Amino acid sequence: MSVIDSARFMTLVSIAAADAYIAVMDAKYFYGFWRPITAIRNGDADDNPATERDPAWQPLGVTPMHPEYPCAHCIHSAAFASVAEAVLGSEDVELVMTSSTAPGATHRWTNLWAYANEVADARIWGGFHYRFSNRVGQDMGRKIGRYVVNAVMQQGN
Repeated sequence: MSVIDSARFMTLVSIAAADAYIAVMDAKYFYGFWRPITAIRNGDADDNPATERDPAWQPLGVTPMHPEYPCAHCIHSAAFASVAEAVLGSEDVELVMTSSTAPGATHRWTNLWAYANEVADARIWGGFHYRFSNRVGQDMGRKIGRYVVNAVMQQGN
């Protein structure tokens, strides 16, 4: 990419990320849905005889303090993937990330949506989200990413 194209790409990604976080936090505080840790620890209080309480259940990490629905990581990664796919012309793009907390750990994806889907799955595996929250978050991210690419900083303007 030229310097101008690179600057445009990074700006579009930044705008999409900011819009995604505004939208997801608005939605989280509108719906106020409980996280798995709350649901599992209070399974006896949901008026469903098929669920039981497990007061000792723990997720793999520290649960965020804001409401669960929709998934913020999912909206952000999908907004990024949508912008990158539109600007780069393909979803088949190599993405490489090196961990800042696990020295030498590098992860590679050969598809933007494989990356976004892994982010979504990790939020479930970690015990922070439900699958429906991930689907809604990713759908919001796709729409925001596409909107930003089509409405902001058009080439040649």
